[in-house]
Amino acid sequence: MLDRLTVHMNEVPVYDISYHDSFDELKDLLTGFNTMDRKVCVVSDSKVASFYMDAILRVIEPVCKKVTSYVFPEGEPSKNLNVVRELYEHLILEKFDRHDLLIALGGGVVGDLTGFSAATYLRGIDFIQVPTSLLSQVDSSIGGKTGVDFDSYKNMVGAFYMPKHVFMNLNVLYTLDRRQFFSGMGEIVKSALIKDYEFFNWLIDNNQDISKLDLATLNSMVYKCNIVKKNVVEKDPTEKGDRALLNFGHTIGHALEKYMNFEMLHGECVSIGCILSTIISYNKGYISVEDKNRIVELIKTYELPLLPQDIDVDEIIKYTKNDKKVVGNSIKFILLREIGDAFITTEVTDEDMKLAINEYLGK
Repeated sequence: MLDRLTVHMNEVPVYDISYHDSFDELKDLLTGFNTMDRKVCVVSDSKVASFYMDAILRVIEPVCKKVTSYVFPEGEPSKNLNVVRELYEHLILEKFDRHDLLIALGGGVVGDLTGFSAATYLRGIDFIQVPTSLLSQVDSSIGGKTGVDFDSYKNMVGAFYMPKHVFMNLNVLYTLDRRQFFSGMGEIVKSALIKDYEFFNWLIDNNQDISKLDLATLNSMVYKCNIVKKNVVEKDPTEKGDRALLNFGHTIGHALEKYMNFEMLHGECVSIGCILSTIISYNKGYISVEDKNRIVELIKTYELPLLPQDIDVDEIIKYTKNDKKVVGNSIKFILLREIGDAFITTEVTDEDMKLAINEYLGK
């Protein structure tokens, strides 16, 4: 498998990302974390647990002082403070202390919720990310952004809190249905668009092998994407500058996600958001029509769901005002100067967004 990547903060190594073809090497990893003297809680959602929980427990129980599990219902609606409270209660009843360890087994919702719980339980205990979706492997498991939704406001409560390790079992990608797999591709294209022109061309050249789930191609794709995320996070760990570029496609994407009552997957909304941000970048004179068409054509190969023609465009734009990236009366929006070169602006207007959405809808 591929070598490890090490993520640094202030030039000091903080954690590794490791790549594997099974869960077996979790045993050695946990041994290195002295888990014979620690309690471990595996946190997952109901769908992921049905696939992997038994396998994980068989691997790790022999090398841990005690193993418990906490499973919550799958889906974005579970990413809230009530579920965090229930996890706290589980940890308290199991007498977890600051010396103990959480494992986030799942996609972005599991990773975000477990990371936030780890950051806040007893003012911070260790956790390990074991991402099981493409989206979480290439984005949400890396960088230490944790959080939960508050009422209808996405990711409004959170903390920057780094994992102790990110363990990638790339073979889990074969258990994803096609929709879940393609949901992760928006974050991958986003990474290329904001920072890596050569990676964008690689995605076009290898698009057929990606769609066929060729393992060697998937390995390279995840690794290349992780390098982009690692480099951005190391430069700006707490989103004071460049890290905001990772929000390309997310401002309208999050608004669309909420407007559709979370019936569309997060990655699907991000993919559409990337297309809309690309259209705005072209309409404002930054990128060429050729680059706009290349970006849109690539993203549309990932089987995006159709948006209803009667969507309330004004309502979607209103939802962007609740985004956590709003500063005063302005939205920090990410646009492209060219492929591989993104920038932050506060000059995207409601009319800019409306024109882009209507163009996407073919109106």
